[in-house]
Amino acid sequence: MTRKLLLAATAALAPMAFLAAPAAAQTVAITNARLVIGDGGQPVEGGTVVIRDGKVVAAGTGVAVPAGIRVIDAGGKWVSPGIFAGFTRLGIVEVDGVDQTNDTGPGNVGFHAAIDVAPAVNPKSSPIAINRAEGITRAVVAPDNSGSIFAGQGAIIDLGADMDAVSKPRAFQFMEWGESGARAAGGSRPAAYAALRNVLFEVRDYIRAPGSYVDRGKDAFLTRADAEALVPVVQGRMPLLVHVERASDMLVLLQLRKEMPGLKLVFVGATEGWTVAPQIAAAGVPVIATALNDLPESFEQLAASQSNIGRMAAAGVVVAIGTINQDEARQARWEKQYAGNLVALTRVPGATGLDWGAAFAAISSRPAEALGLGGEFGSLKPGRRGDVVIWDGDPLEIGTSAVNVFIDGVEQPLENRWTRLRQRYLDPKDGALPKAYQR
Repeated sequence: MTRKLLLAATAALAPMAFLAAPAAAQTVAITNARLVIGDGGQPVEGGTVVIRDGKVVAAGTGVAVPAGIRVIDAGGKWVSPGIFAGFTRLGIVEVDGVDQTNDTGPGNVGFHAAIDVAPAVNPKSSPIAINRAEGITRAVVAPDNSGSIFAGQGAIIDLGADMDAVSKPRAFQFMEWGESGARAAGGSRPAAYAALRNVLFEVRDYIRAPGSYVDRGKDAFLTRADAEALVPVVQGRMPLLVHVERASDMLVLLQLRKEMPGLKLVFVGATEGWTVAPQIAAAGVPVIATALNDLPESFEQLAASQSNIGRMAAAGVVVAIGTINQDEARQARWEKQYAGNLVALTRVPGATGLDWGAAFAAISSRPAEALGLGGEFGSLKPGRRGDVVIWDGDPLEIGTSAVNVFIDGVEQPLENRWTRLRQRYLDPKDGALPKAYQR
């Protein structure tokens, strides 16, 4: 079982420090670019983006370049916002099978919703540098559940090469529903539903009279710490990300939301979402979907289709791409390939994909919008964080590489464990090889 995560109370050390822009943010203009704003539009030729004090101040064609600042001529290369990974566990897992490096779950600590993943994020984790070199600049990082449908509070992180990785701690609450939620609640969906309703109504009671709430300790169904953590969820100030795959399970949650309209639901996974897309769209619930599920890997994914995201988007659902249950601790970089495949689906008879602009938005601005953070992250609109990538080709093509990566206006190193290993064995020299390779 995984190592205990710290509670939110232990994470309350100067929260504003997490939000500060890096002191080394540059003022830089990138010109002569094939520019992608990231808002769903198509690339434009001859674009310019200007970053000052860690934020975008202008992007588009005809943008004036301030005098005396650093100018990078992109030479017609693609320039876009950095990739915003919609669902990951980056920075909280190094080796799955080594408990000491796996901080995804709470173990038997006795707390669930109160768990705060932010103190566990390790900016020096190997997958962070690898994904940064692939143009991933921000990520949703979620805990995993253990013994409860509630997993805890997740964070938004940046992938910068510094020790200040958490952009927004306690950004959302994460919950398992469907088959996983049923297991955590004792084995059935009715048990999970009863548990969820009981918790939410207990939290409402706690809000009315917190002083009279009796905490029965770690063996209680809902501890005081859990109740406090769920207050912003019930009040609609914190999104509730729910891993749910089956269509009927989504409808149950939408019905519950009618009883508690303040809940800011976000569906994660949503393999069968296309079958109830009109209802999801009407409820205004965004989705962070698994992109290319096309096989019924479980009984709650019988309607799996690669057209899932395209059909939900066509119905008016705000859809982003995530990687839940797809090596999400390491492979956020796959999102670019998934988005490219969704573009390719538009050319497959009978399939429904996304056009290029919508596909790129699904890995940039849409994840931020799903979390209620579209005004800060995910695009090159003025005022957004200065996360910008220069690519040597179409970023949705599998052979394209990031040439320059800026996070909060700071140019990032692209070297990582993979690049060092490649260089080590590309031109091996005697005396520089491990013992097994010495001649």
